[in-house]
Amino acid sequence: MNNMTYFKYSNKELAYLKSKDKELKAYIDKVGMIKREIIPDLFQALINTIIGQQISTKAHHLVWQRFKDKFINITPEVINMASIEDIQSCGMTFKKANYIKDITAKIINKEFDLNSLSSSSDEDVIKELTKLKGIGQWSAEMLMIFSMNRMNVLAYDDLAIIRGMKLLYHHQEIKKELFNEYYQRYTPFASVASLYLWHLAGQK
Repeated sequence: MNNMTYFKYSNKELAYLKSKDKELKAYIDKVGMIKREIIPDLFQALINTIIGQQISTKAHHLVWQRFKDKFINITPEVINMASIEDIQSCGMTFKKANYIKDITAKIINKEFDLNSLSSSSDEDVIKELTKLKGIGQWSAEMLMIFSMNRMNVLAYDDLAIIRGMKLLYHHQEIKKELFNEYYQRYTPFASVASLYLWHLAGQK
C-alpha cells in the first residue's frame, strides 16, 4: 500500500511556466510530470529536515526510517516524552537531537504555533520558522515546498537549484540579480520550476 503524498501541481502551472520560458518549456516537455514526495504533517517534516542537514541523502533516509520505526506515532506529545539519548540513538548528532527537543518543547508549551503557519504569508512563514533553533532560511524554504506545498518558492542557497539554472540557461554563474529575474519569471509557480531544476541538476 502506497501512503506517499506528492507535491500537488497540475498542467495549469506547467502551461504558465512553459508560456514564460522556452528553455524550461523544452525541459518540461522532455521529462513530463515530476513526482516529489512531501510530508504534509509539519511537525514530522521539521524533524525530517533537521535529520537531513549536512548528511548524504542515503544517510538521511536511513536515520529517518529508524526514527519512524522507534517513534511510531510522531507527535509533539510523544517526542516530548523521549529523552535526548532516545532521539540520538536513531543515528543523529547530539546537536540535532537537542534541536528536535527544543522545537518540541516550544510547541508543547505553546510558545510556537505550527498550525497558524498554514494561513500565514510566505514571508511570515520564513520569519517564524527561522526563529526555531536548527531552522535557517533554506530549511524553511524546503519545508514550505515539501510539507506546506507552497507554490512560489525558489531557494537561492540551494546548490542544486543554481546548478540546474546554469545547465538550463548555459550560464557560468548565477548572481542574485539574475536569480531574481528568473524568480520573477517563474512567479507565482516557482516551486514547480524548482522541481525541474532539481531534476535537471541530478541528471548531469
